[in-house]
Amino acid sequence: MLPITRVPEMIAQGMAKFRSLFCRDEGFEHVSRYVTGLILSPNKTLQGMYDLQVWDRQAPSRRAMHAGVFEAGWDDTALMQRHRAAVAGAYRGGGRTVIALDWTLVHHERGPQIYGVERVYDYVAHRTSLLQTVITAVVTNRHMFDGLDVVVQNPLDLRTEEAYLQEPAKGSYEQMDAGRQRLLELLHHHLHRRLYRKRTELVVDLVRQLEAEGQFPQANYAFDNSVLTVELSRLIEGHGKH
Repeated sequence: MLPITRVPEMIAQGMAKFRSLFCRDEGFEHVSRYVTGLILSPNKTLQGMYDLQVWDRQAPSRRAMHAGVFEAGWDDTALMQRHRAAVAGAYRGGGRTVIALDWTLVHHERGPQIYGVERVYDYVAHRTSLLQTVITAVVTNRHMFDGLDVVVQNPLDLRTEEAYLQEPAKGSYEQMDAGRQRLLELLHHHLHRRLYRKRTELVVDLVRQLEAEGQFPQANYAFDNSVLTVELSRLIEGHGKH
């Protein structure tokens, strides 16, 4: 594999429409080089992609690339909205267009600390594994396809929390600190219950967002039965689609 001396022109052109979402030129370059590494590098880890980079000035640290990609606080929601707006034009007048909604399990055997990873049973592989539940939306016609969004489900373990909260329950608390701790535990559990979104709820939220943007007014939907709910059907039919 040859070293990466700069962002290839085709990737640079594709990234240019997202420049205003990044505050600093350096951060935008880190993200652009990261995307280049994802496409070209045989080793898709941050270390592997960084090792292939060559700069015409003093090289920034690998930590700086990590910060630019994962910690800079750029708006990923706005990035995906801009991406959808950019690809939508190619599907106008191109024949029947369909938005496919699906979900899958993404394995991370060596990444237990990665966001959204939990140890659960994989019914396809027939074993317990570390994995994420990922919801995807893809638009397609007879000639092309493009990703529209990807959502990682936050696997808040509400059942474990509820079992824990039931076990130490007491009729009264004589010590103020114990009562305060118990109240905090209950409030955290209540917050988690409000934050937790089922897979089917995430799909409904995704469709609601796509229809609110209106980039694909003629596109109907295709989806797996495992994400089908009455709410989803009514939402899609309410926009005159099926």
